[in-house]
Amino acid sequence: METSLHRQLKALYAGEHEASEQECRKLAGYRIDVVRGDELVEIQHGSLGAIRNKVAKLLEKHQVRVVKPLIARKTLIKMEEVGGREISRRLSPKQATLLDLFHELIYFTSVFPHPRLTVEVPLVIVEERRIPGHGKRRRWRRNDHIVHDLSMVDVVSTHAFQTNGDLLALLPCDLPTEFHTGELADAMGIQRWIAQRITYCLRKTGGMKVTGKQGNALQYELIRELPAPKKRAVATKKRPRKNSRAS
Repeated sequence: METSLHRQLKALYAGEHEASEQECRKLAGYRIDVVRGDELVEIQHGSLGAIRNKVAKLLEKHQVRVVKPLIARKTLIKMEEVGGREISRRLSPKQATLLDLFHELIYFTSVFPHPRLTVEVPLVIVEERRIPGHGKRRRWRRNDHIVHDLSMVDVVSTHAFQTNGDLLALLPCDLPTEFHTGELADAMGIQRWIAQRITYCLRKTGGMKVTGKQGNALQYELIRELPAPKKRAVATKKRPRKNSRAS
């Protein structure tokens, strides 16, 4: 079932004069969330791996923007029933950051980066409405509930990723030339398994390479993208003016 969050993001990216999913024809056998001129917009709250093949097919002929919302703050609202009285509300302890994008990219490295692809990440504040779950198979669970809907309250910020350089900008700028995942984890203040996912993604996308080993730990080096060389103006010789005087 489509959530309010999905509908709200579609409306946000469609704008007033663009075609929404209901008005869009199928392209390459797929229905598109939003069409903005020459760009196709696919909004994916679930795993990026689920749309990997779809996006790869669309990229053959189209510009594609994949919108992957990350939940920066969520309020959990317990309802008596659908449309019923609100029983309680509390803030969820889970808060996503931009680094959570790497948890999704590990399933999307066969597609990203691509010259016609933009992955856009809105950090959103949402409300999650829950109702009691009374299914026979679920009676053994304590505090049983079903997520009825997810709705957006606000967008904190939006970030676009098109190249490895955009991903590398999330890493500390003072990393040593060579480092292992333990050093990366310490520099970023994260757990080592998260650093391992980051290095995996960047290796697969071409933003990092293995340079050797320190004990049993692989050593890595970032591959910085060089700016395109500026074109030099070609000097042209001035032709001598013809003397217009009659001899």
